[in-house]
Amino acid sequence: MSMDLPKVILYYIFTPLSDPAAIKIWQKTLCQSLNLKGRIIISPHGINGTLGGNMDDLKKYVSQTRGYEGFAKIKFKWSDGTGNDFPKLSVKVRPELVAFGHPDEIKVDKNGVVGGGKHLRPAQVDELVAKRGDDVIFFDGRNSFEAQVGRFKNAVLPDTVTTRDFVAEIESGKYDHLKDKPIVTYCTGGIRCEVLSSVMMSRGFKEVYQIDGGIFTYGKEFGDDGLWEGALYTFDNRMSIEFSDKTKSIAKCEKCQAEANRFYDCPKVPCNSLNLLCAKCAEDMNDEICKHPQRKYSNAELIG
Repeated sequence: MSMDLPKVILYYIFTPLSDPAAIKIWQKTLCQSLNLKGRIIISPHGINGTLGGNMDDLKKYVSQTRGYEGFAKIKFKWSDGTGNDFPKLSVKVRPELVAFGHPDEIKVDKNGVVGGGKHLRPAQVDELVAKRGDDVIFFDGRNSFEAQVGRFKNAVLPDTVTTRDFVAEIESGKYDHLKDKPIVTYCTGGIRCEVLSSVMMSRGFKEVYQIDGGIFTYGKEFGDDGLWEGALYTFDNRMSIEFSDKTKSIAKCEKCQAEANRFYDCPKVPCNSLNLLCAKCAEDMNDEICKHPQRKYSNAELIG
């Protein structure tokens, strides 16, 4: 009898899907049969998911999902779970895998996004910086609040509340002076930069890269000994993960200004706002009257 070992997987692939609705039914049935919870988004452009469950069940999911020809090359990113990382299973069909708001602009073939930035493995990122120095610009492809707990050193942090803000942000002109620079886009697991790098290149940025596997893969390879600083925000009940036992806290608690490295949901229904707090202030929040004007951030649209 195997021992329960909770894990979380994060994955995506861009590949043309002629019948996303049929893929949805198959994926939902498969996840239910394996008692997996999490979020899966399916679109004509491919699939994007993050799931939590027992390791043996997730291995079965990976094997069966890769059995579909279009999904054979999916790279699954594994991390430790808690056994309670997601409240339910959600499988949805959307016009876009990543909600940039421009589904007709993105073109996908069997090799992925057409016209996207060049993929760099984590070691190649460091090699590029060693070779080109301060000319290299790290460009955060996430919502701005995610960067509060972790980011690449000296990164450009766009003013974005949701992913839908990116196109207008790029077209605003405020980054036009970077169009001739080597730009390394990055996000949690890589999927947002598949689209962001394409958006940037089609708007005149000449040398755009993306980190293969995103922050997650970079952090797994280099821990806290590379160019990444802080924790990685995650779209599940863990709220963040650290890559070693020497992760530096780069954020401050919203209430007391002590070191903080994760967000906490307001426990008062129906608020559910995200609050950057130290552990003590998070515990105190349980006994306080909610004064949050509205939900600050929504992660329902995002997986990685």
